[in-house]
Order: sequence, then structure tokens, then C-alpha cells
Amino acid sequence: MKRLLFLAAVPLALGAAACSQNAQNETAEAGNAIAADTEATTRNAVSDVDAATDQAFGSAERSLDNAGERIDAAADRTGDRLDAGADRAGAAISNGADRAADATGNALERAGRSLKD
Repeated sequence: MKRLLFLAAVPLALGAAACSQNAQNETAEAGNAIAADTEATTRNAVSDVDAATDQAFGSAERSLDNAGERIDAAADRTGDRLDAGADRAGAAISNGADRAADATGNALERAGRSLKD
């Protein structure tokens, strides 16, 4: 950017050497105005890039937070389903054991009555 300003300033400086003091002053003021505009434009561009970067990072952070929450919710649902399945399996085993114990007791009672007769 400085090189471009220098290249633009060289013809102005050469032309200004042949002009009056008033023309030289106006040329200098125009050069200063160009430099100030360039600086302001650059500053605005940097601010825009910083704002866009902050917004992109914020969006990425929110996306990661949302994904983490969805993973947590899915893990909770899976854990609940596993607990419910284990409870049903435990109840089925307990019921089966109760029926087996009842059947064994009944068989022993019948065997005892048979021996008694």
C-alpha cells in the first residue's frame, strides 16, 4: 500500500515543483487527505474482519454447546432405557425363580403325601 502511495506521490511531487506555492499546498493537502482516507478504510476493514471473526467463533461455540447438549440428552435416554430393560429382566428372573420355587414346593408336598399313603 505504501508503495502505491509513493508511486502516486512521485508524479504529484514532480508536477508540484513546477507549480506555485498555493498549488503545492493544495497538492500536499490532497495527499494528506488520500493518506487519511486510506488509513480510515484500512482501520474499518480490520474492524469488520475482527467482528466477523468474533461472530464466527461465537456461532461455532454455540453449535458445539448444542451438540454437547444433544449428546447428553441421548446418553440420558439410553441410560433410562437400559435401566428399564434391566428392571424388566430382573422382574422376569425373580418371577421365574418364584414359579420354580413354588413348583418345587408343590412337587415335594406331593412326594411327601405319596410317601405318607
